[in-house]
Amino acid sequence: MTARQTTTPVTGIVGLGSTGEALLHLLHRAGHAVVAVDSDLDVLARAAGRLKAALAAEDGPARPGVTFTADHTALRTAGLVIEAVPDDPAVKSDVLGRIAAVCPPGTPVVTTTAALSVARLALATGRPGDVAGLRLFTPPVAGGPVEPVRTALTSPDTAAAVDALVASAGLTPVAVGARPAADATALILGFLNRAVILFDEGYATQHDIDTAMRLGCGLPAGPLETLDRIGLRTAHTALTELWRRTGDSAFEPAPLLSRMVAAGRLGRTNGDGFYAYDETGAVIGCAADGPGDTDVAPVRRVGVLGSGAMARGIAEVTAGAGYPTVLVARTAEKAGQALEAVGESLTRAVRRGRVTSQARASTRELLTGTDDMAALAGCDLVIEAVAEDTGVKHAMFAALGEVCAPGTVLATTTSSLSVAACAEASGRPADVVGIHFFNPAPVMRLVELAHTGTVDQKVLATARAFCRTLGKTTVACPDRTGFIVNSLLFPYLGAALALLERHDVDIEETDHAIRSGFGYPMGPFALLDTIGLDVSLAIQNRLYACFETPEYEPAAALEELVAAGLLGRKNGRGLRTPAPPR
Repeated sequence: MTARQTTTPVTGIVGLGSTGEALLHLLHRAGHAVVAVDSDLDVLARAAGRLKAALAAEDGPARPGVTFTADHTALRTAGLVIEAVPDDPAVKSDVLGRIAAVCPPGTPVVTTTAALSVARLALATGRPGDVAGLRLFTPPVAGGPVEPVRTALTSPDTAAAVDALVASAGLTPVAVGARPAADATALILGFLNRAVILFDEGYATQHDIDTAMRLGCGLPAGPLETLDRIGLRTAHTALTELWRRTGDSAFEPAPLLSRMVAAGRLGRTNGDGFYAYDETGAVIGCAADGPGDTDVAPVRRVGVLGSGAMARGIAEVTAGAGYPTVLVARTAEKAGQALEAVGESLTRAVRRGRVTSQARASTRELLTGTDDMAALAGCDLVIEAVAEDTGVKHAMFAALGEVCAPGTVLATTTSSLSVAACAEASGRPADVVGIHFFNPAPVMRLVELAHTGTVDQKVLATARAFCRTLGKTTVACPDRTGFIVNSLLFPYLGAALALLERHDVDIEETDHAIRSGFGYPMGPFALLDTIGLDVSLAIQNRLYACFETPEYEPAAALEELVAAGLLGRKNGRGLRTPAPPR
């Protein structure tokens, strides 16, 4: 495809990895004539093929052409040039030098980077007035975030050209700052790297890992999806640079990531990464929500053991799905309070338009409460949701083993204790499975289905099918402390807490960088306050006791905060939660 004769200003792009190709599509769609340069002829061919496929799919109006070439001298005609090679200082400096050697003085040159110093890159060109930056946290999409970066030496004309480029590409400018952006990028790269390690261990499929983190934490994309989109070589380069600079083993690229890059599996950019992609970049053969189960036992009546927030939420969900549900609490008073709390929750749901008045009445009619364990004898599936205490849970499962009829599916909602130990305590380990709901259960779609080596496959299939009838999405994983979500989430939160050792860290700025740059619903510090600092400490202690590896060791700051009574949102005192007025 060659550039047409046109008066349209020409934009150059050097580097057709994930970021460069995404910019190519945005700018071409916006009517730019583009000179696209890459030294790899295979990359050029793939990019040209995908652009052609995208144009055929859109069937839109004619647009200026694109020149695909390995020759940097073709950039002489460009009115602005974007450098979009991986975040390696030496590689970027070399490419920027080549651009400066070809393009006339005064040509704006834009470097894309998430964490490198634009000022240093600009100085290395010998033409710092012509250089500005676009800080892109992930490959750009229409309406996505970008931070225009000017240095002290960026000329007004270059700054204006960058602003015009951002507007033309349909990107949303955000203000983050170099230090918060670097911290946010490091936190996310460490998280993505750990997801690769978890997948390489064979603990869960790539689909289940990504689904768990999307639905369990509200992320815009799962970690392995994100790596494919960023580009595996780009991520590997960034991790290697962080590891070299910090010496932190969390940034040592996962062996699988290194192997994939060495084998030429680079992600969405070349159609082969953690997923396979067609010529338009769409995922090929994406898995559905688990296997289709046929050998399942009927579930006609459900029991919920417990009266806390999780037990109440689960009972609301099961009764709302049409199952007669009995909630068993320690005392009749607690059972009554639990039913009252469910009623209040349903009233709020009606007020917010989540359920109808009729659904509220039906749910309430199907839900009963008692302090008598014998009421569970007529249930086909019982969900234990008592405190995360080993002794308490074991006692409950010993009682369930005595009370419940043979064949009853016995489930624990634990996220950090041993499902196998609960199964052993019941005396009927084939009947016990982990069904980890996320809080609040009526809202959160994810359920982690944890299986032991002794569970009957029909019990597992019944539990999975039951969760689907509740409108939940299940992910499967073996019984292990933390399952998928907590084992990936808490090292990320711990790494954020470790930043507090530095004097120049602002938690609001870091949270803002995560939200604005990566599209996460909240930053790590706000999330810690939401979970509860005491709950977070307890989970990290269990993870560390199980694995005894540095990424799970609780940060000293977390222990000190909890000791000082700063628990987060629950008591109005935390990392980002101000103390209540006196």
